[in-house]
Amino acid sequence: MLSLVLVGLPGSGKSTVGRSLARRLNLPFNDSDHAIEQRLGCSIREFFEREGESRFRDLEQQVLTELVTGDPRVLATGGGAVLREANRTLLRGAGHVLYLRSSPDELWRRLRHDTQRPLLQVSDPQARLREMYAQRDPLYRETAHFVVETGRPSVPTLVNMVIMQLELAGVLPVS
Repeated sequence: MLSLVLVGLPGSGKSTVGRSLARRLNLPFNDSDHAIEQRLGCSIREFFEREGESRFRDLEQQVLTELVTGDPRVLATGGGAVLREANRTLLRGAGHVLYLRSSPDELWRRLRHDTQRPLLQVSDPQARLREMYAQRDPLYRETAHFVVETGRPSVPTLVNMVIMQLELAGVLPVS
């Protein structure tokens, strides 16, 4: 089996769903943002403020390349991983990419109290989410093999939806 890669906007559930999916499929789980923070020894937000987005994206590309090399796994990517064409190509070739699609309003409902996401530390984070969605939705769709509408189902329901899609596509054996 190839790796499963989750893409989507911040707050779409990539890490939470990814962790549960990995447990269900008995695969290792990696979160690229967590791996980047471990390497940096500081938060992405701090690095972003100090070094800027371009330097962050360079490091992100390097870490993604390392994480998709090797044994199958479930990988949750950072929300902006698809901004670079090289990453889109890398992720699409590394496994089965699942786009966890959430509307900007749904994401705002989940993230309105979050102070850790650097791109949302602006005067109008709801408008920023809409801009990010408009810019990134086509890139997520270009990268993904599967689109999963997240809406409001529970994490176990989302995991079941993902597994069902993968079974129907012949990626996983039907359980």
